[in-house]
Amino acid sequence: MVCAGNSPLRAALFDRLDALGIVHKTYEHEPVFTVEQGAHLKAGWPGGHSKNLFLKDKKGRLVLISAKDETEVPLKRLHHYLDVGRLSFAGAPLMEEVLGVSPGAVTIFALMHEGARALDHVILDAALMACDPVHFHPMENTATTAIAPRDLLRFIADCGFEPQIMDFAALP
Repeated sequence: MVCAGNSPLRAALFDRLDALGIVHKTYEHEPVFTVEQGAHLKAGWPGGHSKNLFLKDKKGRLVLISAKDETEVPLKRLHHYLDVGRLSFAGAPLMEEVLGVSPGAVTIFALMHEGARALDHVILDAALMACDPVHFHPMENTATTAIAPRDLLRFIADCGFEPQIMDFAALP
């Protein structure tokens, strides 16, 4: 389903989803830069709504996390569970180089960007994956696209990644 006014990145995403036979529904909305800004929009949409974190350590190892919007991701302790150093948010230039998106538009769908090969870890929140559908920005923050979690896993595999599913609520 391609909506009017698509950017080339969004159109490429929808073409890829369509080629994989993945059903998707997209909701157009005003630009949303934080989970809090979009809370009023999501209230009427079924399923799990995501927050996406693009992180790096001091050695340049990169991590992309897609978590349920209300999940608390333990950033100060997360490095203990991964083969990385202490993690911090990556800046806009690196985000654009690796994921091909700008701040506010970080999304698991950016795995289709060639630069994403630089990622060391792709992590999905178990709480998010328990929802159906799951929602992500389609390469820009002026819309939200919903797909089934099993289809998300097919999309990620098609991009050449094997995500790690973490239960952040179970981490000490």
